[in-house]
Order: sequence, then C-alpha cells, then structure tokens
Amino acid sequence: MDILEELRWRGLMADCTDKESLAERLSRGPITLYCGFDPTADSLHVGHLVPLIALRRFQDMGHHPIAVAGGATGSIGDPSGKSAERQLLSREQLNHNIEQVKQQLACLLDFQASTNPARLVDNASWAGSISFLDFLRDIGKHFTVNVMVAKESVRARMEDREVGISYTEFSYMLLQALDFYHLNKETDCELQIGGTDQWGNITMGIELTRKKSGRQAFGLTLPLITKSDGTKFGKTESGAIWLDPARTSVYRFYQFWIRTDDRDVIAYLKFFTFLSQEVINQLEKQHLQAPERREAQQALAVAMTDLIHGAEATREAQRASEILFGGDMQGITEQTFAEVLGEVPTSHLSPSCLQGDGLPLADALVEAGLSPSRGQARKDIQGGGANVNNQREPDPKRSLGPEDLLFGKHLLLRKGKKNYAVLSFTAAD
Repeated sequence: MDILEELRWRGLMADCTDKESLAERLSRGPITLYCGFDPTADSLHVGHLVPLIALRRFQDMGHHPIAVAGGATGSIGDPSGKSAERQLLSREQLNHNIEQVKQQLACLLDFQASTNPARLVDNASWAGSISFLDFLRDIGKHFTVNVMVAKESVRARMEDREVGISYTEFSYMLLQALDFYHLNKETDCELQIGGTDQWGNITMGIELTRKKSGRQAFGLTLPLITKSDGTKFGKTESGAIWLDPARTSVYRFYQFWIRTDDRDVIAYLKFFTFLSQEVINQLEKQHLQAPERREAQQALAVAMTDLIHGAEATREAQRASEILFGGDMQGITEQTFAEVLGEVPTSHLSPSCLQGDGLPLADALVEAGLSPSRGQARKDIQGGGANVNNQREPDPKRSLGPEDLLFGKHLLLRKGKKNYAVLSFTAAD
C-alpha cells in the first residue's frame, strides 16, 4: 500500500484539502511534511501520539518529516477545542519543555535515518525575529477578519460572552499560517498534518502559501480519538496518560492500553501500532472468537509500551501486572515491585514491629486496612482468604518477621482475589 492507502485502511484519514492532487504529488516521489505541537508541558501525552506516529508512517515510506515545536505558538495558546484562555508560559518554561520532549520524539521518529532523517525545529526561531509591524504588513494583510471569525475555534469562543477570546489567541491562526509558509519556502514542505481540530489553522497556512509564493500546498487531518463509552481518550480518573515515566509510570502506561474497551481495541491497534494488516486482521479474528482472552489488548499494550519505553520496561510492567493477579513473586526485581507500590495502598510501620515474636498476621491485615478488626482478620485467615507475598497463609497464629520482607522492607498482603495492600517497614528519619 502507498501512504494514503495505509492511512485509509487504518481509519486515519479524516479530511484532505485536495485528495486527487495530493495522491498525484505523492506518486511522483517523496514529500516533505510537518506536524506541530505546542510544548505546554514537559512531556507529551497519549493524545499527541496519532499525528506524530503518522509522521513516522510517512517517514517509513520514504518521506521527509518535520516536527515543529511551538516555541512561538505555544507562548500564545491555540484556542482550538478550548473553552478558556490558556495560561501563558515564559520563554524559559517553553525552552525547558522542548528539551524534555526532544527525548520522547526520538522514540517516535528516526532522527538518524541515512536518507530521510526526521527534523525537529522550533517556530520561535523564525517567528521570534519578526517585528509586530512587519507581521501585520506581511502576514495579517492577507486575511480578512471575516474569514478569521468564521473559523469554528474562534466562533465558539466569541459566542461565549463570559469567556470570549483575547486578541492574543485570535491571532494564533496567523502564526500557524506563518509556520507553513516559512517551511514551504525554506524546506520545500508541501504538506501539513494534524487533528481535525486543526483544519482551520491548516487551511490558513495553505492560503498564505498560495498568496505569497503562488505554490500549491496540502493539508491532511487525522481523526480525534474518542472512546466508545463517551469518555475522553487519554484521560483517566488520575489524569492524563503521559509519556514521561516520572509522570505516568510504565506500569500505569501499560495498564492504560490493557484496559482498552473491547469495542475500541481493534481501532486502536490500527491507529497507534505499526503492526501489519495481516497481524491486526488475525488479532481481530481472535478477539471476535474469544474476547475474554484479551489477546488484542495484550498485543496493543506490548506494542505501545515497547514503542515508548522499550522492551525491557515492557517486561517489567508485565511482571508487575502478574503480581497484582496473584502471580509468582520468585525472581521479581525491586524495580518491578516499585511499580506495584504506586498502585496499591501502602502503610508505613517501624521495623521494630517485626522484632521478637514478630507481627501477628491478623494485626498486619488490620494495619493494612484489609480487615476491620483482629477478630475478623483471624476469620479471613482461617477461611483461606489471606495471602502474604502472594502465598496463601491459612494459620491464624502466623507471625511475620524480617525474613518475610521483600527487599528487606516490604510485605505484600492480599485479602481475597483483588484487595491488595503493602506494609513498608522503614526506619524513621
């Protein structure tokens, strides 16, 4: 398949400014294209993935991708899809965010390719040197306010009398139009891709390029990902799913994909992974035959965690998942167990509790919040519902000592099948 056929099969083509002309242009050879992102945080999140992975799909088929960091546009804020003004970031914050995101982009794009390496550029490098008067004369004069207020992102905000839209964010589309014109002039970039919420901004850039240079340029939008249950993709009860493991642990990242709804999983395999059509079709058959085995979700979680964090981190996340499903603790590393600590309630006790006759298991269950009283804890133990480090403990007289600790400081307790807690024994500072 060529790149457009690939995108269509994966459900990744939402709209295109001139499909026939773009197809004809692509048939003549590689094209330079770009996708922009505003560095509003020091990490990308899963909501950024579709367009950036699409850049890689183009790159893998021989095209020349450019990732544009919005050092200029990010200092203003894109009103698209926003019901209120963004908080303005300082130049120092934006520079820091761009530096952090560079490392994550290396997982998604090949900056070392011999024939078509990806490029990362900051639009502040060209927009920052333009004076306000020059910007109005050279860029602003090419657009009417009538056209600008007709854009959905602007109109929606203007209709909200309480919030409205500042002149700053109203000007955002002109800055993004400048990006496309500049890249077309300096790098022969002919195509911009982005989410459907970027359609208005993309077409402004195409129009500016046509008016100032007389050259044809193209725009292609990708669907904004939604979930079948109506909730926003990439959001959980604890917040956004970030690519930085310091913000979202590898285990939690892996679990985000594992928990994909049965109705969404095949679409997500197409949207996000580089698995072939044959592999995805086979996974779809298996999923339809036995959805309870969750083979498609496992393939999705492995592919995405491998892509962002690497195969070794994926294995650690899988082991951590096994632990929370009663898996064998033999050979577990402290790094893997650290992932578990972030997912279950943890209580801290003094190591002195384990001295002498040790800590009665019944007391441990109460301290961990798994049983409401010692009497109930003993009943839970006698009923076979208590586990220490994923080993069933049926003796209500069992006491725990230093020899029971994982890595010399932790006890993993479980009551029943799903109620986990950790007791950590650390000396006071």
